[in-house]
Amino acid sequence: MANLIRTFSRKKPIHSGISLSFPPLVHTSSELKTNDSNNGITSIIDSLHRGESWKTLSQKYGSVHFTNPLVANILLHLKEPINSRKALKFFHWTAKEVNLEHELSNYCLIIHILVKGGLIKDAKAMFESILEKNGLEGNYKIFPILDLLMETYGVVDSVPLVFDLFVQACAKLRIVDGIIDAFELLFDNGFVLSVISFNTLLHVLQKCGNVGLVWCVYELMIKRRKVPNEVTMRIMVSSLCKVGKLGKFLGIVDRMRGKRCSIPRLIVNTCLVYEMIEGGRVEDGLVVLKHMLQKNMILDTVSYSLVVFAKIKMGDLDAARELYEEMLKRGFEDNAFVCSLFVGANCDVGRIDKAIEVLEGMEQAGFKPSEEALDRMIEGCCLDGRLDESLELCKRMMKLGFVPSSGAVGVMFGRFCENGKTREADEMLTLLLDRGFSPDEKTYSCLVLGYCRDDDKEGLTKVLCEMGYRSIPRTKSLSSAIISLCECGRLEEAEKYLRVMEAHSLVPSQNVYEALIGR
Repeated sequence: MANLIRTFSRKKPIHSGISLSFPPLVHTSSELKTNDSNNGITSIIDSLHRGESWKTLSQKYGSVHFTNPLVANILLHLKEPINSRKALKFFHWTAKEVNLEHELSNYCLIIHILVKGGLIKDAKAMFESILEKNGLEGNYKIFPILDLLMETYGVVDSVPLVFDLFVQACAKLRIVDGIIDAFELLFDNGFVLSVISFNTLLHVLQKCGNVGLVWCVYELMIKRRKVPNEVTMRIMVSSLCKVGKLGKFLGIVDRMRGKRCSIPRLIVNTCLVYEMIEGGRVEDGLVVLKHMLQKNMILDTVSYSLVVFAKIKMGDLDAARELYEEMLKRGFEDNAFVCSLFVGANCDVGRIDKAIEVLEGMEQAGFKPSEEALDRMIEGCCLDGRLDESLELCKRMMKLGFVPSSGAVGVMFGRFCENGKTREADEMLTLLLDRGFSPDEKTYSCLVLGYCRDDDKEGLTKVLCEMGYRSIPRTKSLSSAIISLCECGRLEEAEKYLRVMEAHSLVPSQNVYEALIGR
């Protein structure tokens, strides 16, 4: 199956070893210019090893001019895990007692030392401190810290956990601008984030309603070959529920498999690829689908159906048909999702007879066509002049428990009213309203224009009253109808419906008067 998918991914090198340089202001002990400096550093470190109190340190070294490079030098002497608490003590002492304002590079050094030494709680507090005190916003808040963390990583011989803690701190503080780029940067440099970090960020994004970014993070997770766990799936299903799409994708997967699906992972992964293809990101969607197949995260039947969908979305109906036939030859069963795709696709290219043939084949196989396929059948029949067939399709759709979309109804009513069948359209609207259809201004505009053209004042009055009852604007619809009558040279009727507007306390637009005067 994977061989059928064209991959368009750009390969990026992942380095096994990372060469990181330390900021030029920091000097190692070999760079100190005098023995006094060496002796001073040694004395401070010895005092820290002896566990001397802040008061004692202040008495002994209060006169020393501490600078950020000097502090960094001492911290590097304390970088081993056994000295991590001493490094933390010294860091806080210089901030509180010496009143040194630590540079960001020193914060990154101490964080590396703390994480390496297992002082996770203290490291988290440091992360939150620098993220909150940093006055910059968005990407400018994340990347200066991240760049320095990566630069100082090798100097301390740190551990990758530091980057997981950084991401989790950003998530906790709701600092998510540029987070996708940050993830990409870390992965590109060989730092593989844990599933826990992904889940932490997904949970925060889902809670604050940033659903779009939720799916971006999940997409990145799949592309970077991180296998989601049950916690991930719970978050993603909750995200689907939050936007009201869970039912939709349950239905899509059911139609692909031919039976009820209760596998959260399958529903979520289908949703991701489907939405990418639907949104025009066909190539990216196929790349993600390939990764899923390699990790057995999606069924072959579903993946075949999605590739057919991708081909149709790219406008290659013939290639989609060939792939579909190959799918059947390989022993996969026909499914309602793919058949519905072919119904809609054939309608889009004007092959109405072929679409009807596929639809009839679906009914014989016991498949229920999708709402979208039936909507496009209605539109296709109308545009092809098959008004009676579109009416029958509309009735068949309602028998199946569906209600046509406002777009399909608008196309159908427009063609009916253009051909003197406004009454039939109005009668169909009555049936649709009984099934829960919500008409919009376009729906009624077709009827208004049709009744004006048919010179059916009774029908027009009924429609205008109904529009008023439903609080649907009437001025634009009636104005358009009057202008249309003027263009057809039916001035007496146009003037009559101008009086109808006035009787309903509607104010005609300037265009209406211009049309009347111009004729």
